Amino acid sequence: MTDHYDALEVRNPAERERDLLAALPRQILQAKTATTAFATILDGVEPTAVTSREALASLSVTRKSELLALQQQRRASDPFGGFSALRFGPRMRRVFASPGTLYEPEGEAADYWRTARALHAAGFRPGELAHNSFSYHMTPAGSIMECGAHALGCTVFAGGTGQTEQQLDAIAELRPAGYIGTPSFLKILIEKAAEKKVAIGSMTKALVSGEAFPPSLRDWIAERGVTGMQCYATADLGLIAYETAAREGLVLDEGVLVEIVRPGTGDPVPEGEVGEVVVTTLNPDYPLIRFGTGDLSALLPGRCPTGRTNARIRGWLGRADQTTKVRGMFVHPGQVAEVVRRFPEAGRARLVVEGEMANDRMTLRIECAAVPEGLAERVAEAIRDVTKLRGAVEFVAPGSLPNDGKVIEDARSYQ
Repeated sequence: MTDHYDALEVRNPAERERDLLAALPRQILQAKTATTAFATILDGVEPTAVTSREALASLSVTRKSELLALQQQRRASDPFGGFSALRFGPRMRRVFASPGTLYEPEGEAADYWRTARALHAAGFRPGELAHNSFSYHMTPAGSIMECGAHALGCTVFAGGTGQTEQQLDAIAELRPAGYIGTPSFLKILIEKAAEKKVAIGSMTKALVSGEAFPPSLRDWIAERGVTGMQCYATADLGLIAYETAAREGLVLDEGVLVEIVRPGTGDPVPEGEVGEVVVTTLNPDYPLIRFGTGDLSALLPGRCPTGRTNARIRGWLGRADQTTKVRGMFVHPGQVAEVVRRFPEAGRARLVVEGEMANDRMTLRIECAAVPEGLAERVAEAIRDVTKLRGAVEFVAPGSLPNDGKVIEDARSYQ
């Protein structure tokens, strides 16, 4: 199959869903029995009962900030805070650090981070040289991509970050087929090559990540002979989704189960609605269950025109953590969700904070088809109860709030 990495990409969607849900109880059992952190988080959960997306959605979401806090609390006895099923030794090849500092293990499995699939979709093939400009220092980005390139059958030049002119010399002399790294550094390399009149024409494709890749930059790079594709990966989960030649969203990876939930909650949102990306990985070495990435995206309808049958997401649409300080107190998206949850008549909601510094005003705008008498007063009372702050209530027509994943909008003037 020349156009697809393997048969998993084109299997029947019902077969994929069956396989993912069949693997789910095993992964939950692994998390409970092999990690002390999830033994606590999943206490009382019977793995054999979690065989549907509805059952999965009933489990708590563990967000990155919480994972970091738990790691820090337990670091004296376990540097991974009880989240890793591996211990130091031959099965754990490397340890990396993310900002915070959050430590992540790398296991011994080939293509541990599962990026070969994204590299293949970006045009990389066995026998080629890939120039990898992701960092090899402390953070896992360089290794994330190198593992996938090796699994694909590519040789890798470990460029790392910085040293632009030395990297240009290596590209000119080694003539790699493609680039791996951030889109901004690729732009720097192209500009510097033009300035120094260094030939880098061998490099005709790129897999970029770690930053936004807007169409304007994609087109600018393409005009200079490089076709760039993007992928969405994190240091905790590895590959989550990747772009294809169709350029219609990012196709979900085969090794993760992805949900889009309302920010501040664990409640899945309908297809097309923007929410937080929550991922359950099938990696037994680092078995994260309902891991909240803090990133916003939305599921796209239909299937990829390239024939890949997995679901697609729109890509990175911002951050889900919208915690805002109002009159000296923090208001969280979860509190907004708690208010709305008390009223079955309420649909989507958005808390708008307006005013000038030291003169904050909160208005909770709620989509509602029919407004019973007294509902505004009861919602206002719930706002006070949950947030300890007063707020106005405004009802709007269903579908009128922006579909951008925002639960709290800070519209204050700071001038």
